[in-house]
Amino acid sequence: MFRSLAGTNYLIWAAGALVSNIGTWMQRTAQDWIVLTQLTQNNATAVGFVMALQFGPQLLLLPVTGWAADHLDRRRLLLATQGAMGALGLGLGLLTVTSAVQLWHVYAFALALGVAAAFDAPARQTFVSELVAGPNLSNAVALNSASFNAARLIGPAIAGLLTAAIGAGWVFLINAGTFGAVLLSLTLLRREQLYRTERAKRSPGSLIGGFRYVRRRPDILVILIMVFLIGTFGLNFPIFISTMSVSVFHQGAGEYGVLSSIMAIGSVAGALLSARRERPRVALLFAGAALFGVGCAITAVMPVYGLFALALILIGISAQTLMTTANGAIQLTTDPALRGRVMAIYMAIFMGGTPIGAPIVGWVADTFDPRWALGVGAASGFAAALVGELYLVRHRGMRMRFSGIRPHVTMKPRERLREGLEETEATATQAS
Repeated sequence: MFRSLAGTNYLIWAAGALVSNIGTWMQRTAQDWIVLTQLTQNNATAVGFVMALQFGPQLLLLPVTGWAADHLDRRRLLLATQGAMGALGLGLGLLTVTSAVQLWHVYAFALALGVAAAFDAPARQTFVSELVAGPNLSNAVALNSASFNAARLIGPAIAGLLTAAIGAGWVFLINAGTFGAVLLSLTLLRREQLYRTERAKRSPGSLIGGFRYVRRRPDILVILIMVFLIGTFGLNFPIFISTMSVSVFHQGAGEYGVLSSIMAIGSVAGALLSARRERPRVALLFAGAALFGVGCAITAVMPVYGLFALALILIGISAQTLMTTANGAIQLTTDPALRGRVMAIYMAIFMGGTPIGAPIVGWVADTFDPRWALGVGAASGFAAALVGELYLVRHRGMRMRFSGIRPHVTMKPRERLREGLEETEATATQAS
């Protein structure tokens, strides 16, 4: 399960990233809290707008960010993006501790952070392939997700306690300091041991090469559609958790932070379960999407804070299973020369849908009830599961029959499927 950690470079990177991720989750939690409770009067739409500004650049800058990940030195690019995000955390922290922060400041910093993150995300995702050998890539992707969600387990709980004790501004300043860990890890990497891939050649059509490639890959297209549906309307956890905590259960900052940490327990479990698999499967994506819909539906009807918190674990397991499997499937089956551009498309769809979905979900929470906002998340899970099922029926030959009430599912033999995917991948590579 932890075989990727045997490599020195990956171990160094993972340690630095874990510290930085804890700080990132601390800032996200504190930022949502001050927008909801200090800068507005429990306005979920404002939280949604912050999310839209923070993730919108992923979509708007898509061609450029993917090109940068494929053509530039990823380690140097990450040094620049991580340094910029640390500086932004420092700036927001200083404004907050001096009581000068206003809502428009948070909007501006969210947008600037979104621009830096738009370049950081595809480079960070594809940089993993330079840290481990090919057979361990799927495991490394899953462990990255486990680390990210272990940070989500720790960060919000610390942020909730610190926000209540010393204020959100100090949380932002601590986050700025944690970027030093990942910057140090990038400088300590043994460059001669990196698994370098040949940089993509610069050509007039290189910016759109990723789009042409994806268009000819139905297996990647179905993953992107499923990720778009759930990423846009389902993964709005800051809205779900903050509005349920404040408006429905009338809890404080500490209890709000605990909710995010409890959901992260499920996320870590989902990532570790994915790490045990040698190769990601589309069938697992279908199961994860369906379970996500069920989890959101159950969570929406929980009557008390404690049961709501427990139900979040199911959402965490299903969401992380889906996203880790999707990430690994795309990285493993994509031509290395196009991996940066394809991962930029993936990250843009995953996070870039937030500017569309977050304001809508926030409006639903404000206009109707936070429970109805979770209902939107449930619908996105069921819709994504339907897309996955249609793909499995058409391309995998999935058939289901019942023996009494027990279902029996059959699919094409793996050998025939692998031959078809290899032929499709080769055709798409030549065409792009």
